[in-house]
Amino acid sequence: MDEKLKPLYNEIYSPKKAVYAANLYKGRGYYADLSVSPARARANAFSALLSQSEVHVYENDLIAGSLRGLFLDEGEFDPSELERGNAVCGAYGERGFREQADHYAPLYSKLLSRGIPGLLEDIAESKKKYINDPGKVDFLECCRVSMEAFRTLLLNYADEANSPEMKETLEAVAYSAPKTFRQALQLVWMAHIVFAMQGLYAMAFGRIDQYLYPFYKADIEAGRESCESAETLIANAFMKIAERRAFTGGDDVCNICIGGVRPDGENGVNELSYAVLGAVRRCNIPGPNLSARIGSGDPAEFLPECLKVIGTGLGYPALMNDEVNVDSMARLGYPIEHARDFCMVGCIENLIEGRQEPWNDGRFDTPKYIELTLNRGVDMLTGKKTGVDCGDPAGFNTMEQFMDAYKKQLDIAIKGYVLNINATMKKLNPKNFVNPFMSCITDDCIGRGLDVCDGGALYPGNHGAAVMGIGTVADSLAAIEKCVYDDKTVTMEELVAALRADFDGFEETRRQLLSAPKYGNNDDYADKYAIEFVDFLAARFDSYKTPNGGHFVILCAANTSNIWSGRNTAATPDGRRAREPISDAGSPTYGCDRSGVTQTVLSLVKPDYTKVSGGSVVNQKFTPNVFTEANLPALTALLRVYFARGGQEMQINSVSRETLKDAMEHPEKYENLVVRVSGFSAYFTRLDRSVQSDILERTEHSAV
Repeated sequence: MDEKLKPLYNEIYSPKKAVYAANLYKGRGYYADLSVSPARARANAFSALLSQSEVHVYENDLIAGSLRGLFLDEGEFDPSELERGNAVCGAYGERGFREQADHYAPLYSKLLSRGIPGLLEDIAESKKKYINDPGKVDFLECCRVSMEAFRTLLLNYADEANSPEMKETLEAVAYSAPKTFRQALQLVWMAHIVFAMQGLYAMAFGRIDQYLYPFYKADIEAGRESCESAETLIANAFMKIAERRAFTGGDDVCNICIGGVRPDGENGVNELSYAVLGAVRRCNIPGPNLSARIGSGDPAEFLPECLKVIGTGLGYPALMNDEVNVDSMARLGYPIEHARDFCMVGCIENLIEGRQEPWNDGRFDTPKYIELTLNRGVDMLTGKKTGVDCGDPAGFNTMEQFMDAYKKQLDIAIKGYVLNINATMKKLNPKNFVNPFMSCITDDCIGRGLDVCDGGALYPGNHGAAVMGIGTVADSLAAIEKCVYDDKTVTMEELVAALRADFDGFEETRRQLLSAPKYGNNDDYADKYAIEFVDFLAARFDSYKTPNGGHFVILCAANTSNIWSGRNTAATPDGRRAREPISDAGSPTYGCDRSGVTQTVLSLVKPDYTKVSGGSVVNQKFTPNVFTEANLPALTALLRVYFARGGQEMQINSVSRETLKDAMEHPEKYENLVVRVSGFSAYFTRLDRSVQSDILERTEHSAV
């Protein structure tokens, strides 16, 4: 961590007040007027939260905005009032992740261009347009209340500013659109704090190097900021992403996107892209979940600079193939200029910035359905029938017949998954669960007079089905084909018996299964099943729509869910034992990619990832020596080949196996060790032991 940032970091982690009091203020807003509509009641609660809550400015703040003011000490509030606030907030309820509450990237370019006054003007004009539509007028009034409350929050912070410059900046953006880089960053950061005050999670900053760049460029040219001072401002703001961890113990996965083409198709990498890289490197904390869009038209130094930051041990930015991801969005029917303007929310999920409803997703455990196919729909671990009987597997005389049965099992499971997701999304009346503040910085909620989740956004939201276990599935299917049908060294009856017994007494059977071809070694025998995995699942999920008309898209991702999924999955035909983790996200099964990283990459590019519109995660681990000046060009070249041939994403750990093992044995020595987990980075010693072990088991490459 940069020495200049340590004082702020220490302030963030200083003792905090004990009681989270957001509902105290929101309750006051709900009680203020009992005659209003549910939407207006929420707006009143929001207004009270922003205008009445304590504000806190750290001594070392350069950009104001903190969650610390929501925490109070005993004696600073009336406990009975907080109890009433908790009760009324509980009665009104909130959207959850599955109901599209958060995991969103607002259209910050709109906030910056219009400012609070411009948005208030837009709201007033829209109210005139819908004068004869009471529902829309009521919603637009909620938008006005929200923007006025945002202004009040800025002015409250101005009153507590730690410098004349901070005070002037806050007052300026309260009454006009920003004109300088500092003002623009301040307004964006304060909007982000507002979302955090609402309790929203994984709110992304989107394409920060694009919408802030005009202000950055103008200030540099005018001499108002230097490259170094602008980078310091960014780092100061990003450091406070650590607040959620300091106050609640949990991370906030705030995705930040840099690079990629602009909507007009021209390359968007600029000086601010590098400043953001420098800022996160100086912070050296897990919180900023940085993603870099890597394209064929990038400046030559952009990818190496990204790798240098990864090589510090942070494990980010995650590297995204710009061409593949643009194509994956365009195939869904979005105009090309909007498909090009995607960013990532949460871990790696693709979303069109500020123009579609918030993201939601779920996990779809594909290896489990091999187990159910082999056991006639019965879970081998519980004995319960959770699938369908596709026939006695001993009667499948060819691999094609087995695949037909497996696909039938998957088809029925996918239908059940879709029904469950759509039923969940239909539960809430959107008019009773509005978010006017989010709507104000989403196109075109103000123009349509509708909430972001009620038809206000230009496009409906997509649901992502995280199809887990591509490596386990490909390896299992290859093992069945090889051992049962081609070589005939294992009968189907023997295979099923071995899996039920978790290979106890079937050691030779397991040896043969483990010896079968494995995904990740550039062997078409196994790799063809990874191709079919993507093709089949994408086609099936593509055929369904969400209640709002959005797409069901697949992700090759798991976060850490491959661990708990494995705990509920019996032994699999690839030789994996019962309850062990299944393969992680889009990666080959750890330890099975034995032919070197080049062959692994050549396997990884075979599936058509333009069909994976939600995004994918491929975890790779390199020893620190790969990131030296002498070796970095080879890693850069490898990644360029990977992306040129169609790889969608890669994220890299650069912490050695020896260091990880020592950190597990002596955590007190590695308190600040950051590693890439799966779609996010975290402090290694604070992870669950099972997650630590999963990271440790990743195949480690010491050369390219």
